Amino acid sequence: MQRKAQPVIKALITGILLIAVTTVMSLAQVRTTASPQKPLKVFVSVDMEGIWGVVHGNQCSADSPEYQLARKWMVEDVNAVVKGLFEAGATEVVVNDSHGSMRNIIASDLDPRAQLISGSPKPLSMMEGIDSTFQACVFVGYHARAGSAPAILDHTISGAAIFAIKINGIEMPELGINAAIAGYYQVPVVLLTGDTETCRQAQELLGKDLIVVPVKEAVNRFAARNFAREKVLNDLREGAKKALSSVGIIKPYVLQPPYQFEIDFHHSNQAELGLLIPGVRRPSPRTLVFNTQDYLEGFKLMRALIALASVS
Repeated sequence: MQRKAQPVIKALITGILLIAVTTVMSLAQVRTTASPQKPLKVFVSVDMEGIWGVVHGNQCSADSPEYQLARKWMVEDVNAVVKGLFEAGATEVVVNDSHGSMRNIIASDLDPRAQLISGSPKPLSMMEGIDSTFQACVFVGYHARAGSAPAILDHTISGAAIFAIKINGIEMPELGINAAIAGYYQVPVVLLTGDTETCRQAQELLGKDLIVVPVKEAVNRFAARNFAREKVLNDLREGAKKALSSVGIIKPYVLQPPYQFEIDFHHSNQAELGLLIPGVRRPSPRTLVFNTQDYLEGFKLMRALIALASVS
């Protein structure tokens, strides 16, 4: 009986071993073909005054021979950030050219992994393209609000028209206005680059957890100490990597309705055409005020009032 049973036992053992091997191989295949990487979309808004090397308005103007070199610095700063974002796990990066005509970044020089939004006008201006599918927002090359010192080329949206902009009583730099658009979509701003004063204003408004990378220190409005170039590019890359690790920690910047927008112009005539729009009030000769329940509606009306001021 024992001899007759031996072949049966061997067959059973062989069958069990085959099943075990097949199971192990199947599990290994499952691990190998695991679910794809979780999407990590990052929106990047890029201005020009806060780019390394830029110290004067001529460098930001297409009419100046200095502009082409500033464009080169601009794309180098952006590419350093984009590289860091992808190294930190970003699956998609959308870059929005946000300065002047918004046609500054040379598309062929941008990191080919990034998408570029270029040209103007755009409904959301510096924040065109952002929505609730993004997990993080980054501001590159930003500048301080109008009236800051020392700060390179300080202004708020329009240097020719705007003295100050307040939203719910808070005097806002562009970084605050735009961070609230990101917050509208529940997207946190995790990184900002610019001069030291801009970085200070950003952390004061958005919180100390915000990662900032200063690329220069202003001496006055038209002069700065630019930090060592290679170090800056490395800092931008490393700052981007560090910033993505804070996703889920930094909260979106959300203002609460109702929203009161107060726009102070340089000259009283710049406030006159805005009164043609229903709901806009003029509490003083060069100030327009309005209220809204929707932040994006308020942002767009504010932009319209600034555009009207430019032709007054």
